[in-house]
Amino acid sequence: MELPVELFLALRYLRPRRSFVSVITVLSFLGVTLGVMVLIVVLSVMAGFRERLDEKIIGFNAHLTVAMANGNVLYDYDKAIDLIEKDPDVLAASTIIRGPVLVEFNGKMTPAYIKSAPETGDDPVLPLQKFLKMGDFELRGDSVIVGLEWAKRNGAFPGDKIDIYGPSFLRAISERRSDGQRDLPLPEEPIIRGVFQTGQFDYDLNFLLVSTEMAQHIWGMQDAVHGIAVRVRNPDQAEVVKERLNKLLGPSLEARTWMDDNRELFNAIAIERVTMTFILYLVMLVAAFGLCSTLITLTVQKSREIGLMKALGASDFQVCGVFLFHGIVVGVVGAVSGTVCGLGLLHFRNPFRDFLMNTFGIQVFASSVYGLPEIPAVINPALVAAIALSAVVVCILAALIPAINAARLAPARALRYE
Repeated sequence: MELPVELFLALRYLRPRRSFVSVITVLSFLGVTLGVMVLIVVLSVMAGFRERLDEKIIGFNAHLTVAMANGNVLYDYDKAIDLIEKDPDVLAASTIIRGPVLVEFNGKMTPAYIKSAPETGDDPVLPLQKFLKMGDFELRGDSVIVGLEWAKRNGAFPGDKIDIYGPSFLRAISERRSDGQRDLPLPEEPIIRGVFQTGQFDYDLNFLLVSTEMAQHIWGMQDAVHGIAVRVRNPDQAEVVKERLNKLLGPSLEARTWMDDNRELFNAIAIERVTMTFILYLVMLVAAFGLCSTLITLTVQKSREIGLMKALGASDFQVCGVFLFHGIVVGVVGAVSGTVCGLGLLHFRNPFRDFLMNTFGIQVFASSVYGLPEIPAVINPALVAAIALSAVVVCILAALIPAINAARLAPARALRYE
């Protein structure tokens, strides 16, 4: 099978020679390869990070939370639960209490958050039992379940007793001072029954799970709760369900989605993703400028050959095609090699991270910062194809100006001194 003359000449000009042009051509190949590889790796890792973050947030939190619009506690919650569960997209609803406390163990005081949970962990709204790492998921009576990071930092594990100081304790202290009472109030002293691990560093470090009854006692809320946790059929449709619930429940109650509660975090991730894409795409643009300069130099060097081609009857389109094929070959080879390298690096991303840490002491994607034990990644075939295709398009555009200049070269001018 004979190659088109344009492609044949383009491949011939790509052959390595001991010249500065060949060096720039090689650098153009490497630039496109590096740009495609880095874009695929970074965007796939960021997509995986977003997906894992969504899983952790949804797994530990309700899809929707209904609370008083003015920020007060909710007393008459049974009627609200009945109304909420009438929505066709709502699977279940239950009360929830969540707030800051102080925890003491072995003389060390640390801030934390308590979160009410079902006593057995078997709940359609918050199925938290799957996160149990050690011990039992038992919250009846004076029991508490702590996060793994909190347990490790404080050296507290199942069987240990801790002290929890909440708003009710502080309120009792204040009342004792004003009334002149001598009896000191006592904090809650639950026993650690289990340790959970969500994989989200912030949750594992800062949250304690207690029963609703104990949470009410810690906060001095009697029969009130902070809100109602709601689970829907499709978490991505939580915004639609929220709009319906806000119309149904009236102005006194307000529904918020899991995305509303983490809006700043998701906005920061989205901005970082766009910024990283723009910055990394500059790598390919640098390679494209290198390719453009290579072809401009090549058109000057090959002006005699271009003149001979046109004198022998080659059309402007054929001459232009030679240099366009040059750019296409550089783009295709760079895109293919970059895709292969990128997918390979994604496959071995965690062993490569361990290698950097163990050999050079370089810490990549620290779990204490990102809250994940390993580097996540989601490979989107459409995204990979778009990155590779964009690399080819950039190379074609870079080759377009030199190709047009070569096509406009007059044969008489090119062969004047031959």
